[in-house]
Amino acid sequence: MASPLISVTNLHKTYGSGPNAFEALKGLDLDIAEGESIAIVGKSGSGKSTLMHLLALLDRPTSGAITLDGTDTSRLSAKQLNETRNSAFGFVFQQFFLNAQASVLDNVTLPLKIAGVSRRERTARGMAALAQLELDDKAGNKANDLSGGQKQRVVIARALINQPRVIFADEPTGNLDTATGAVVEDILFDLNRRQGINLVVVTHDEDLASRCDRSIYIRDGLIAAHEGVAA
Repeated sequence: MASPLISVTNLHKTYGSGPNAFEALKGLDLDIAEGESIAIVGKSGSGKSTLMHLLALLDRPTSGAITLDGTDTSRLSAKQLNETRNSAFGFVFQQFFLNAQASVLDNVTLPLKIAGVSRRERTARGMAALAQLELDDKAGNKANDLSGGQKQRVVIARALINQPRVIFADEPTGNLDTATGAVVEDILFDLNRRQGINLVVVTHDEDLASRCDRSIYIRDGLIAAHEGVAA
């Protein structure tokens, strides 16, 4: 059996100290297989967003281990963590986090600019990513001029620009109407199915969760239940 792409062992995360300490995660174990789609489901305060932030290497655990493709991420320097996030992961959040006055193309190619890629290559790859999302005709528009659904497609194009192994999506349809949200969902699951990109979704939406290979239910900082079968 192939080794998991991401493996979590006895994961703890505590915020604060002393009598004000809050234990957000209380010892989680989780394996995510290559190409798998997973929903992390739970009420507000359950620890689901904390878990996603740790899996995405946006924060460090208080204790426990996170391995990515066999590498113990606790051994990575801050620079290596930044490089890993930029090259291996894409992010799609409920808030778009776009530079409203910058062009769509500049927003999409920002990760490449951070990585030091030449302008010519940034433009070529950015246009290819936008074409994949049927937004290449909007490349010169300001992000502020787009609809909500178009903005979320720009965010997905930006998430794809470095050909990531994992897309982390935190309530990706939370700010969209039902019809537009369904289109965004279809795009994400099509990328998972056709390109084998892992999809880790944090959501309250049971319908969205049901489309994933597995649902992980978090309650009070612990995994309360699994639904579905690992890939």
